[in-house]
Amino acid sequence: MTTDATLESATVTPKARFGDYLELTKPRLSILSVLTTLVGYAAARPGWHPVEFWALVIGTCACAGGVAALNQWMESDTDAVMPRTADRPIPSGKVATGSAFIIGIGLCAGGLGTLFTYMHGSAAFFALLTIVSYLAIYTPSKRWSRWSTEIGAIAGAFPPLIGWSAATGGVTALGWILFAILFLWQIPHFMAIAWTYRKDYGSVNFPMLPVRDGEGGKVARWSFVNAVALVIVCLLPQWLELASIYYTIVTVLLGLWFLAKAAAFLRPANRDKTARSLFFMTIGWLPLQLGALVADRFIFN
Repeated sequence: MTTDATLESATVTPKARFGDYLELTKPRLSILSVLTTLVGYAAARPGWHPVEFWALVIGTCACAGGVAALNQWMESDTDAVMPRTADRPIPSGKVATGSAFIIGIGLCAGGLGTLFTYMHGSAAFFALLTIVSYLAIYTPSKRWSRWSTEIGAIAGAFPPLIGWSAATGGVTALGWILFAILFLWQIPHFMAIAWTYRKDYGSVNFPMLPVRDGEGGKVARWSFVNAVALVIVCLLPQWLELASIYYTIVTVLLGLWFLAKAAAFLRPANRDKTARSLFFMTIGWLPLQLGALVADRFIFN
């Protein structure tokens, strides 16, 4: 016979811990946004400027964490269905939906306020553009658009422009090249993820390409096309006399690595394995490529 105490214990929501609130901000993804923001800042204005640096770090950390919290608040219903996301703070019941909303709004407001107060107004503008495009366009588009990955890649490519405009008050050619690099990098990166978890995305009827393309040929070809475009864009700084030949040598080597992994994904055999290999390569490739550009700017600018 079930006692009242047993029923009560079965319905009690676990008390949220600090780690649950931290997970709500998707720290790994948020750190990527902060780091790419700092890449734009450092490439635009080499040197050490501590007040600006820490204001930029704090502002972008808050904005990125706030966007992540609001994204999980908006997608808590689909997160609860997919095995890879069912244990996130909201669907698992660790954090209440109302708390997630308040945290997200508060972080975004605090981040934008910090950027507006201590940096150029254009930095706050690009941060706001990132927030709006990610939450108002990309997040809902996942439910209805085949192009949701590309829409999300636009939102995810804005952080370098936050950093560049924070340093200069505007964006020059190299800043837009950084935007293009980050945009094109995201396509093969997220195609590899989406192919690996295509059954999860299919279970909530997200109409993205990896769900629609059962064999994976279109997914692999689209990844390769964007990989080729990415390598070409990465070579532009030296062609425009914005980087040295040493940067170009590193870029060529890294580009061959990227193209080799993207080409392997084209082969039908072991596509699941090559997708994972492509995914892990993109994680290593990005800091090396962006690091080469920043180092070149510090040494030869």
